[in-house]
Amino acid sequence: MRFGNMEIRPLGGGLGCLLMILFSIVASVVLTVLLNLVL
Repeated sequence: MRFGNMEIRPLGGGLGCLLMILFSIVASVVLTVLLNLVL
Protein backbone atom coordinates (compact mmCIF):
# COMPACT_ATOMS: atom_id res chain seq x y z
CA MET A 1 0.00 0.00 0.00
CA ARG A 2 1.25 3.47 -0.81
CA PHE A 3 0.28 6.75 0.83
CA GLY A 4 1.93 9.58 -1.08
CA ASN A 5 5.67 8.92 -0.87
CA MET A 6 5.33 6.47 2.04
CA GLU A 7 4.98 2.75 1.46
CA ILE A 8 3.36 0.57 4.12
CA ARG A 9 4.15 -3.14 4.01
CA PRO A 10 2.27 -5.68 6.11
CA LEU A 11 4.40 -7.90 8.33
CA GLY A 12 5.56 -10.98 6.49
CA GLY A 13 4.49 -9.70 3.08
CA GLY A 14 1.35 -11.14 1.49
CA LEU A 15 1.23 -14.17 3.77
CA GLY A 16 1.36 -12.00 6.89
CA CYS A 17 -1.45 -9.86 5.50
CA LEU A 18 -3.61 -12.93 4.88
CA LEU A 19 -2.84 -14.26 8.37
CA MET A 20 -3.80 -10.93 9.94
CA ILE A 21 -7.11 -10.92 8.03
CA LEU A 22 -7.84 -14.53 9.02
CA PHE A 23 -6.95 -13.79 12.65
CA SER A 24 -9.29 -10.80 12.76
CA ILE A 25 -12.16 -12.86 11.32
CA VAL A 26 -11.59 -15.70 13.80
CA ALA A 27 -11.27 -13.28 16.71
CA SER A 28 -14.55 -11.52 15.83
CA VAL A 29 -16.39 -14.85 15.57
CA VAL A 30 -14.99 -16.05 18.91
CA LEU A 31 -15.90 -12.76 20.61
CA THR A 32 -19.43 -12.93 19.22
CA VAL A 33 -19.90 -16.50 20.48
CA LEU A 34 -18.52 -15.61 23.91
CA LEU A 35 -20.83 -12.59 24.17
CA ASN A 36 -23.83 -14.74 23.23
CA LEU A 37 -22.87 -17.29 25.91
CA VAL A 38 -22.51 -14.61 28.58
CA LEU A 39 -25.72 -12.72 27.76
